[in-house]
Amino acid sequence: MTAGPIAFTLNGAPRALPPGTSPTLTLLDWLRGPAGLTGTKEGCAEGDCGACTVVIEEADGARVPINACLALLGQVHGRSIRTVEGLRGAAGGPHPVQSALAEADATQCGFCTPGIVMTAWAHAREGGDPHEALAGNLCRCTGYRPILEAFEALRDDAAPPAAPPAAPATVLQAPGQLFHRPATLEELVALRAARPEAWLLAGGTDLGLRVSERREVPPEVILLSDVPELRGIEVSPQGIRIGAAETYRRLLDACSADRAFLPLAGLLRRLGSRQIRGMGTLGGNLGTASPIGDALPPLIALGATLRIAGPDGWREMAVEDFLTGYRTNALVPGEVIRDVFIPRPPEGALFAAEKLSKRPDQDISTVGLSAVIALEGARVARVRIALGGIGPRAARCVPAEAALDGRPWTRETVEAAAAALEGAIAPLSDLRGSAEYRRLAAGNLLRRLWHRREEAA
Repeated sequence: MTAGPIAFTLNGAPRALPPGTSPTLTLLDWLRGPAGLTGTKEGCAEGDCGACTVVIEEADGARVPINACLALLGQVHGRSIRTVEGLRGAAGGPHPVQSALAEADATQCGFCTPGIVMTAWAHAREGGDPHEALAGNLCRCTGYRPILEAFEALRDDAAPPAAPPAAPATVLQAPGQLFHRPATLEELVALRAARPEAWLLAGGTDLGLRVSERREVPPEVILLSDVPELRGIEVSPQGIRIGAAETYRRLLDACSADRAFLPLAGLLRRLGSRQIRGMGTLGGNLGTASPIGDALPPLIALGATLRIAGPDGWREMAVEDFLTGYRTNALVPGEVIRDVFIPRPPEGALFAAEKLSKRPDQDISTVGLSAVIALEGARVARVRIALGGIGPRAARCVPAEAALDGRPWTRETVEAAAAALEGAIAPLSDLRGSAEYRRLAAGNLLRRLWHRREEAA
């Protein structure tokens, strides 16, 4: 265990924070407070509006936008961060991104503009769909047309990434707080066994809300992102294995490059925003066991499994068995999720990952339905259907599967399966939708699969 100050590179210059600085202070609060960098704004404090967007500069040149309202100082230790104050033109004037937004009349009151500038700077390097890039930034007065036009005209400035500092500290301390950064799986498991009450922190896009909104000050945190065994992605003929602390950003890249997983890629593009996907993790989604976790229904439909590490070694189990109830899972004291294996859908099978929400992007699921349906000739040979947003946990709908399995692939069969699904579920009612809406919507999502299969045939 090596203690030391919180240290990172900020706008190209190394910073070491004073001893006793809380490692669970949000990056946003530190920037706007002790750092005096008020260009980064506070809007929603929950990662929805993008006013607090800053960029992590990776050693490989990637620029990853994140929400500073959710990132804790202990998470950015050893990283390189760029804020809007760190963008300058060649002669010290406005950066080309800033000029492009101004010249396109893409700013009005200006409150959201610094966050949009940082998103744009990252987008100029990372590329992709400008609409998707902008999904995590809210602008209430300018309108998005001029902003998107500015995004489409952007060019990468080719600036090399700022080097992160040497930051060997594996524990960060403040009065009444310990923030552990284990560097191996062995260290992590030992810490988890010795400190079962400590927060397990991966991306923090869910857990971080307890700090940003509720202003909780956890006495002890164990960060997962420095453990190599919990990072990385392996793509094989059998499927994709992803470390529990690897980001959705990396998983989306892997799924987008693999035809078999394109439906999952489509869903992941709607999971939060680029800022959220730059921090959030699949392991965190499983650990919190939220019934509205977007990624959980497709994992169950595909028959995904996870490996769990603990003091007595490791064990493997199906995701559908791991989720035991409302925000509960099968971990026992001392255990952590190591990685997740996502099997490749059978060749030629229909794989769908559907999500209904009040708006297409950056929204919580009202209903999620994922399915894998394999045919042999004109009959259903294999079927798995999973639902999210319906009850206390994401789960399979066995009655709907039974109505399809071994039967002819016809509209009548699918209608019977949809009716079985609607009769089997007991949805909840809340602000996102009534129980009756959820029941009909879930059945209709299944009906839509038949139409899509027939259109593709």
